[in-house]
Amino acid sequence: MSRSEWVSTLPLWRRCLAMLNWRPVYDIEQRTRQLELREIEGEQRLKQLENENRRLAELESRLDLLLLNADSSSQTPPSTGSN
Repeated sequence: MSRSEWVSTLPLWRRCLAMLNWRPVYDIEQRTRQLELREIEGEQRLKQLENENRRLAELESRLDLLLLNADSSSQTPPSTGSN
């Protein structure tokens, strides 16, 4: 949103103050919005990573189960009788 678009959304009294640059309202609010967006993006990334970790843990447990079943089902070679 450009500064002029942002100013047009303000109430009249704030619009006048912003146009007079009484204080850097626009800059403060833009920085606040950017920080909020970064926080939201960080939370979303964290959720993605948690989902990925959960998926990888499921795959690892499946592999462990397959390996365990493969080890228990393998037959021992017959003895040669030379004990």
